[in-house]
Amino acid sequence: MASGKTFDSKRIAALGVGRLAQILFELAEGDAAIKRRLRLELASSVGTDQVAGEIRKRLATIAKSRSFIDWHKMRAFAQDLEAQRQAIVTHVAPKQPSEAFDLLWQFLGLAPAIHERCDDSNGMVGGIMSEALEDLGRAAQAAKPAPGMLAEKVFAGVCANEYGQFDHLVTLMAGPLGQEGLTILKKKFEALAADPPKPAGKDERRAIGWSSSRGALYEDDLAIRRHARLVQSALTEIADTLGDVDGYVSRFSREEQANPAIAAQIAERLLAAGRAGDAMAALTKAEALRKTGGSWPDWDRVRIDTLDASGRADEAQRVRWSLFEKLLHADYLKAYLKRLPDFDNDEAEERALAHAGTFADFHQGLGFLIEWPAPEAAAKMILARHSELDGDHYGCLTDAAEALETKHPLAATLALRAMIDFALDKARATRYPHAARHLQTCADLARRIGDYNRHVDHDTYVAARKAKHGRKSGFWNA
Repeated sequence: MASGKTFDSKRIAALGVGRLAQILFELAEGDAAIKRRLRLELASSVGTDQVAGEIRKRLATIAKSRSFIDWHKMRAFAQDLEAQRQAIVTHVAPKQPSEAFDLLWQFLGLAPAIHERCDDSNGMVGGIMSEALEDLGRAAQAAKPAPGMLAEKVFAGVCANEYGQFDHLVTLMAGPLGQEGLTILKKKFEALAADPPKPAGKDERRAIGWSSSRGALYEDDLAIRRHARLVQSALTEIADTLGDVDGYVSRFSREEQANPAIAAQIAERLLAAGRAGDAMAALTKAEALRKTGGSWPDWDRVRIDTLDASGRADEAQRVRWSLFEKLLHADYLKAYLKRLPDFDNDEAEERALAHAGTFADFHQGLGFLIEWPAPEAAAKMILARHSELDGDHYGCLTDAAEALETKHPLAATLALRAMIDFALDKARATRYPHAARHLQTCADLARRIGDYNRHVDHDTYVAARKAKHGRKSGFWNA
């Protein structure tokens, strides 16, 4: 017989429908969130129109609210928003996609007012809005709104995207917009580009801030820059969605095209259009900046693809190997090995592992060997370069110790000792429990180490730690 304290769904169901309904009613009387949820469920049992009406009323109430939402009320508020979103998706969208489409627009339109009323530093509200945006895309696919009407709504959404609630809206709506809608949208943004905000007169300018590099920040200047960014971003996304590569390229200035990240985006699209020569030319425009330093992974990746597409496979292979040597990037090595004849593959891999074992950054090299995986090479590296072990790299060394403890107990022990020594020598009390656990692992590994190879055995090591750090009871008693 089950205990009276047992709490599970079966025992709750055994209370019966009537009793559970009474309990829910009583709870709802004192909890607005439960009452709203029950209203939605009851409305859904009557029909889609009624539940849509309930949602619309609730969204209107949220839109009218002006009080600040304190941090301790944020979770409940987010749950309310999520309940409305779920109700649209679950109860309205399957039967009335057009109604769901309109409700989701209304829902996303709440973003500015909501963000002004709360601190969403943990991203709860933003996450719900992102989900609603994806829902909007699915609703548009099902509702099939008229291209002209949808273009109007997308235009308004992109222009009102102050809080990221409509990020990448053009791309999301590309299917429902179709060629007709995208063309209408393009014309609207071209018209907007032709009518930028006018600079205020000298006596009418309003300073709204100060920059150490620019001096006073004026409201009209910010409005002009925001307008330019908005138009640039929208027309670039439209061109990209239309597959208009030249239109996409034309949206970037000469200075922007000299940026390796932007050059890679342009080249990737040219390459997809079968224009390898133009793609290489686009990459070349940014080569000067790339050579000054910095990390430009997309530029490197697209350049290799462009070399391959241009019939320069040998050069692409040399670049892959060069980037692997410089960065220890596993993807470049895998791609390099994949393109070698079988009889060259093993030799090249051995050369790569040897390079990683002598890499200037010890822990980057060790991390690569553990992830590859190449435990033999990793153990050899630790034994050969044990003086470079830094216990502060606890993520890398923990992974190494776990990977090596079965077949390479001495190498694993040296990795563990490095972390123990760091914690004790630097008096990192928060790491003492971990270090104590590492010491116990060392004791277990000691039973399988026949030759410590110039390193002190476990008992000698422990005695030395006690002599130096015997007063650190937080470690010894952990």
